[in-house]
Amino acid sequence: MGRYHAEKFAARSDCKLVGVADVDAERARALAQRFGCPAFFDCQDTFRHADAAVVSVPTEHHHAVAGACLEAGLHVLVEKPIAVDLAQSDALIALARRKNRVLQVGHVERYNAAFRALAARLQRPLLIDAERLSGFKRRGADVDVMLDLMIHDIDLCLALARSEVTDLSACGFRVLTQEIDIATARIEFADGCVANLSASRVSQVPVRKLRVFQPGLYVSADLQAGSLRYVGQVHGTIEEQEESHAGGDALASQAEAFVKAIQGASAAGVDGEAGRRALGLALEVGRLVRERLRKFG
Repeated sequence: MGRYHAEKFAARSDCKLVGVADVDAERARALAQRFGCPAFFDCQDTFRHADAAVVSVPTEHHHAVAGACLEAGLHVLVEKPIAVDLAQSDALIALARRKNRVLQVGHVERYNAAFRALAARLQRPLLIDAERLSGFKRRGADVDVMLDLMIHDIDLCLALARSEVTDLSACGFRVLTQEIDIATARIEFADGCVANLSASRVSQVPVRKLRVFQPGLYVSADLQAGSLRYVGQVHGTIEEQEESHAGGDALASQAEAFVKAIQGASAAGVDGEAGRRALGLALEVGRLVRERLRKFG
């Protein structure tokens, strides 16, 4: 993911990409040559050159690398999940607060144009149905499917429901790795909203769909195609409307949000606290899945 982030920031006119750091020296040099900036092989060597950093490393290193950047006084955009556990998340949040620096978490689906249009139309979701299927990729396989894929939809559900979780049930299975590769979860919120989530990284066909029901309105979103379908009742008549938000660049929109947050023009789109909430729920889903596996084998 690092090279995609570098591409988005290098293309912006309101900031400058001052370097790329990678323990793989060949990869660092190739990226640096592509974007016309220095290559570094230790992230700490970049600190005196930069005001902000994007941390795109394996999840187990998020706390160490993002923490070092924050300690050095840099604003940080860290890939999701924010860290491996809540203790590390709390430490990063506290450090960002103490240093008065932006800590943004890379829940990029929040910047999906179709999702943003959908969210703007909703007032009180009653039922959320999310389906996220992907073929197996080595990238992300260092964590289970809850932290790899489902956490995206957990974050979207938390953003839509805007209510406390009161009940949670889940199941899942190992298929191609030693981690959980397919899982489902049911989340109940204090305001009565219910969310059903499915995630798989062993699918032949990629799917990123979200369906939301509220009084008088049903919205179906294909987040991959950028299409929306609204069905509602107007004066006793059922009306349908379709919208297209294809061609958007969620990663570029996320980069823009990060720059604006640093400039003080707006708050971080998905701050450390939001990243922590999504992680906490994803970890709880994982705990329930593993408990069930131990019980039923």
